[in-house]
Amino acid sequence: MPDWAGDLGLQPHPEGGWFVETWRSDVVLPVEALPAGYPGERAVGTAIYFLLLPGEESAWHTVRGAELWLHHRGSPIELDIGGDGADPDDVTTVVLGADLPAGQRPQALVSPGCWQRARAGDEAALVSCIVVPGFDYTDFVLWGD
Repeated sequence: MPDWAGDLGLQPHPEGGWFVETWRSDVVLPVEALPAGYPGERAVGTAIYFLLLPGEESAWHTVRGAELWLHHRGSPIELDIGGDGADPDDVTTVVLGADLPAGQRPQALVSPGCWQRARAGDEAALVSCIVVPGFDYTDFVLWGD
C-alpha cells in the first residue's frame, strides 16, 4: 500500500483492488421509481475510493446502475468495457489518467449492466467510482460466479 493511501481506510474488494465507501446518499428511491429489475429501494447514489496496486486488476463484473470512474492520482488505469450480454464481448478500452494529449481521460462512464474490469500500470492508481442508483451487493455480478 502506498504511503499516501494509508489514511484512506481501504479494505480488500471482492473484485480485486482496495476500496472504502465515502458517500451513500440519504435520499432513497422506492423500488417503484427505479428501472425494471431492481429488487428493492436504493440510495440515489454512492461513491467509493478504489485503489489498484501496480499490476493489480479488478475482475470482470457488472453493476446494475451507471458507474462513473474519476481518476485522482498514480498510474493510468485501463478500463475495459465489455458490453451488456451474458459474457464480456466487443471490448472497448478507456485509459483513465491525466495525459489528455496521449488520449487518456480523467473520467469514464460504464453504462448500467455493462461488463467492466480495470488494470493499473506500474504505479498504484486511485480513482473514485460513483454508482447511480446507489450500489448494493445484490446488484453486483462477478463473471464466472
